[in-house]
Amino acid sequence: MDQGYYRSIRKNFFLSMILVPVIPFILSLTIGYSYFINALETNTIASMKRIVADHRQMIESFLRERTDDLMFILHEYRYQELSRSEVLEKVFRNLQSRSPAFVDLGVFDQNGSHVAYQGPYSLKWKVYRDEDWFKQVLAEGSYVSDIFLGYRQVPHFIIALTKTENGRKWVLRATIDTHMFSELVEKVRIGKTGEAYLLNAQGELQTRQRAGRGLMEKPPDTIEYPDAAGEILTYIGTDLIGEDFLYATTWLKKKEWLLVIRQEKADAFGALRAAAYRIILISLLGGAAIIGVAFYMTGRIITRMKQMDTEKENLGHQLILAQRLAELGEMAAGFAHEINNPLQIIRSEQTLIEMNLDDLKQSGDLKPSEGLAEVEDSMAQIKLQIERCSGITQAILKFGRQGEPRLQEIDLREFIPQVTAMVAKKASVHGIAVTQEISAATPPVYGDPGQLQQVLLNLFNNAMDAISAQHGASGGRLCIQAGPDGDNQIEIAVSDNGCGISSENLKKIFSPFFTTKPVGKGTGLGLSVCFGIIDKLGGEMTVDSKRGEGTTFTVRLPGAA
Repeated sequence: MDQGYYRSIRKNFFLSMILVPVIPFILSLTIGYSYFINALETNTIASMKRIVADHRQMIESFLRERTDDLMFILHEYRYQELSRSEVLEKVFRNLQSRSPAFVDLGVFDQNGSHVAYQGPYSLKWKVYRDEDWFKQVLAEGSYVSDIFLGYRQVPHFIIALTKTENGRKWVLRATIDTHMFSELVEKVRIGKTGEAYLLNAQGELQTRQRAGRGLMEKPPDTIEYPDAAGEILTYIGTDLIGEDFLYATTWLKKKEWLLVIRQEKADAFGALRAAAYRIILISLLGGAAIIGVAFYMTGRIITRMKQMDTEKENLGHQLILAQRLAELGEMAAGFAHEINNPLQIIRSEQTLIEMNLDDLKQSGDLKPSEGLAEVEDSMAQIKLQIERCSGITQAILKFGRQGEPRLQEIDLREFIPQVTAMVAKKASVHGIAVTQEISAATPPVYGDPGQLQQVLLNLFNNAMDAISAQHGASGGRLCIQAGPDGDNQIEIAVSDNGCGISSENLKKIFSPFFTTKPVGKGTGLGLSVCFGIIDKLGGEMTVDSKRGEGTTFTVRLPGAA
């Protein structure tokens, strides 16, 4: 077969075996990857939102607790009491014992004068009536300021409350430790790059930023603001140096402060990236496995196709050879028929000569002599050879006879020796000792003599070929055994000490056109035909063989009774 034909088939097989599994593999992988990535992204964003919500609650709780501390003082003490330094000092010490976040504590009259102060700065009698925070607390009753400098020129923020006594308002104010508050906000740690900070409504930092921006500065980030007070907004943003961050923002203090938590995108979605790498690796390994299996299976299929094409070609040759052998057998039968006619004439002439010799001897015309004895011996030999040739031609005619099988009783005690005699000369030439062990109790079988003869001859010839291959021209043994096997069964065994049959070939020995002989020396039809003949006669044929030791074919047939 043309190699281009196999290359084309190999290419088509290879592509088919890759595309068929790869397409659903890619589709399932893509869909799974999409769902998996979405799940990871959703989980990461949900985790960020949860952290923002928890941190917002913590900051609001801190501010509320500090406000409540001041509210308690405002309700427990009157203006006149807190205006005295010794009372305010005692209250301030108690306040710091509750929370070290308080830096100082002061009391203001309705005109903004700082009438009493406890803390590290000299702020007593400073006037604050024009300060924004003072105006806000008078208007709202309580106020938490943004970070501002004030008189002390240090960034800080305050919590202030107002109270009305006898128609006059006064204010209690406390400064919160900015450093402690910044640490409270900044202690959020998400991954390696996560940070948190606060902005006021003008976008100024109320706590420090890890990137180095200080209080009251504006960060370089592009901040997006949520619409509602309780909403948490998440988005991907880029800072001034081009780094991508995952942001989460939410409002504090009635939308006066904005809590911002951010994390580098690569850090936030690190698990996502690791999963993507693993999926890519799995895809590459899966693709390589598919290609490898496709390459291997394609090679196996093409190799098998080549073997089948070769077997098909050999089968064609064997069919031609089988046809030639059939024609040769038909010709042999014709030759035997033609030879049989001259043999009959020779037999008649030989008989006539014997009769004439007897008449001449009786009439006294021929006297006994040495020459007459030699003539008589020659005539006897001629008669013997005529009988032998006649037997051979009759056997050939019987073997080659066509038509419907003629079933009859066959006495194996006589039939087997007759068939054995047909191969005795061939066995003798090849140095094969033939032995027969036929039980006298062997019952007859019912079948066609020609077909049974064909079976036995095929077994004998196969055995002699195997013996010759193993031993050459000496040392061969062929044994034919026959006898009853119980239940009205007759067993015929043909054993040899030839080369034997391998276990692999034993499974195919009765298959049509299978042969272990070299090309041109066997058609592979003999045993298949013999198996069919025995099967039609209601029997069975089995084989037992060991490589290098010999083979035994066993035929079991039902008795004629």
